[in-house]
Amino acid sequence: MWLHVDSAAAQDFNDRWSIIPKAHAEPVPQAPEQTNQSPQTQSPIEPPRNSEDRSTTRSFDRVFSGKASFYSYSKRKTANGTTFDRDALTAAHRNLPFGTHVRVTDLKSSKSVVVRITDRGPWVRGRVIDLSLGAARSLGITDRGVAQVRVVVL
Repeated sequence: MWLHVDSAAAQDFNDRWSIIPKAHAEPVPQAPEQTNQSPQTQSPIEPPRNSEDRSTTRSFDRVFSGKASFYSYSKRKTANGTTFDRDALTAAHRNLPFGTHVRVTDLKSSKSVVVRITDRGPWVRGRVIDLSLGAARSLGITDRGVAQVRVVVL
């Protein structure tokens, strides 16, 4: 008759019922580039900031050009919640913040007007800004409908 001795009999209660027997928690080794990190270097998560980095300053310092059109409707609200006044110097842009002032210059006549962004649009491909009727009149583009313009965010 053979007597089989289980190795569990040689273990104490905690070793026998632990999930991972004889597991030891060792400190996590540090990566080589982190061991000699000086206080002047920044963590890799945060990008270095230069004096030339424009994201730390106003992010709206932009100049762009393209086609502009005008729109006019009565008694409706704009995207920012105000009532649309077709004679006011306002405009619609796809993503500039509401209240942003931009200078729109007609490249053909060199006339310019400062408008405030109050609405979203234009929803026609190839156009960069929609002007109110009053802004279009001051530029002199109502007879053309669409004009090539340069827009400077102020």
